[in-house]
Amino acid sequence: MARAVGIDLGTTNSVIAVMEGGEPTVLVNSEGNRTTPSVVAFKGEQRLTGQVAKRQAVLNAKGTLFEVKRYMGRTWDEVKEEAERSPYEVVRGDDGGVRFVVEGKQYTPEEISAMVLQKLVEDASATLGEKVTKAVITVPAYFNNSQREATQNAGRIAGLEVLRIVNEPTAAALAYGLEKKGNETVLVFDLGGGTFDVSVLEVGDGVFEVRSTNGDTHLGGSDFDYAVVGWLADDFKKEYGVDLRKDKQALQRLLEAAEKAKIELSGIPETTISLPFIALDPASNAPLYLEKRLSRSKFEELITPLLNRVRGPVESALRDAKLTKNDIDEVILVGGSTRVPAVKKLVQEALGKAPNQSVNPDEVVALGAAVQAGVLTGDVEDIVLLDVTPLSLGVETKGGVFTKLVDRNTAIPVRKTETFTTAEMNQTGVEVHVLQGERPLATDNKSLGRFKLDGIPPMMAGMPQIEISYDIDANGILHVTAKEKSTGKEASITIQNTTTLSEDEVDRMVKDAEANAERDREAREHIEAKNTLDGLRVQAQRAVDESTADDEAKQPVKRAIAEAESAIDSGAPKSRLEELGRELSEKLVALQQAAPPAEDAPQGNEQGAQPQGQDDDVVDADFKPAG
Repeated sequence: MARAVGIDLGTTNSVIAVMEGGEPTVLVNSEGNRTTPSVVAFKGEQRLTGQVAKRQAVLNAKGTLFEVKRYMGRTWDEVKEEAERSPYEVVRGDDGGVRFVVEGKQYTPEEISAMVLQKLVEDASATLGEKVTKAVITVPAYFNNSQREATQNAGRIAGLEVLRIVNEPTAAALAYGLEKKGNETVLVFDLGGGTFDVSVLEVGDGVFEVRSTNGDTHLGGSDFDYAVVGWLADDFKKEYGVDLRKDKQALQRLLEAAEKAKIELSGIPETTISLPFIALDPASNAPLYLEKRLSRSKFEELITPLLNRVRGPVESALRDAKLTKNDIDEVILVGGSTRVPAVKKLVQEALGKAPNQSVNPDEVVALGAAVQAGVLTGDVEDIVLLDVTPLSLGVETKGGVFTKLVDRNTAIPVRKTETFTTAEMNQTGVEVHVLQGERPLATDNKSLGRFKLDGIPPMMAGMPQIEISYDIDANGILHVTAKEKSTGKEASITIQNTTTLSEDEVDRMVKDAEANAERDREAREHIEAKNTLDGLRVQAQRAVDESTADDEAKQPVKRAIAEAESAIDSGAPKSRLEELGRELSEKLVALQQAAPPAEDAPQGNEQGAQPQGQDDDVVDADFKPAG
């Protein structure tokens, strides 16, 4: 069976891992790094992904898409505020979903995430020497049904068979507890770039049972960055009357400087943010500079409102697990934002113990996903994972009330059935409105979908027996069935397309991704053919210059060199470039055979000749831009 990988598809960075020799191992990307920025950029016909995309963001702010995970599976109304602060253009789609606009073309969050996944998988395939087609992908534990399905769709668009969607804290616990023999109660505190999760698990003897989970899908390290950006921009506006947030390029520079300062303040007590030529003075048109000292204490003051949002989910997770902080044996920190000293301090204060820092917070989720991939493909044995649903699921009943069928933190997979009846006389049909959330009224919860059950025989109100069943699979994705008992009439719905993408749209995106992959491969092969011919041309020209053969023997090679140069400059097709390469090679061999024997050639030590070996260390190389 082909090996499957584990992928941590993160807000700011993504990681891919695989089981090697019974151990989960992170795979480096083509740049040699263990993490890949979750960034995609467009420049004309060119598409960049990862580090190369992030590197050019300042000069291409409107064409560089990042933190796309925050928009996955969400409607426009849910993300309007975040969209307004973004350097790139985010708009409402015709279907009420989210779209990114770059150079007049619209992209969905799933498409952009698929491009990040493609980059990870292509690099992993090159490293492993085999094509990767199967993956376990992680999501924040508090992702709802729509967000989980959007992640699955991103995997499909990238050409992957998504074996399982796994909660990030659960994956982290898998990696941490792989070698643990005794039983432990573990709290995983996962604060990443854009999401926050906390999960309580029982770990030991190969069983990983999630007791509870909670979180905030709109809280992460990027919010810390925006807190610093707001402080810098407000101060600059007060001093110069210029709002840097209205200039997309200036905003991108502020974001990068804020992130850099945040990282530095994890190791030093104070840093300086220096941004020359950040704007022009409105009065004099003179360049303005931003230079500001930021201390760790000031940074902690700026992020205090955000840190306060962390305590609630931690307390709720403990309460739902029916535990106190004294029952927790280990606290595992996950996500790059847990490196912030104020976060570590808060965790220690809230739970009364120092967190375990034996795992790499950037990599542990991908490692755990690789373990689960190993379990599903048979490479890893004796491990049982028991996860839970993060939010309650139910239906809308009379009066707009939300009636729960599956409570949050119920172990999955699970099936729950409940019987309902009609509210009106002679009612021949019912609409089943499927909801997810914790609020008592239907309108305050997330609508996942609606379907109708028709053909109910006319009866008195309260007489029909309508059985509604909720099935949640191991991915946390919901299937709902409604059945009228007296007639056996049945209707069902798999809760999908809640991401505002229809099945046809997903299929179209899969085909587009495949077409682009083929186009990218053809472009790469064309460049390689051009570089090969150009290298051969340089070699042939040197051979002509140094050959002792007569001019008549050199002419065929000179003509072939000229043809090659013309083909390279005119962008001739790959087949023509390869044909010219073969012809030039043949003519070069003929030239070498036509040259007089070596003893008839001028001796290297004659006056004016180059000393033998001078060019021994000179290498004829083809160059390409770094990265």
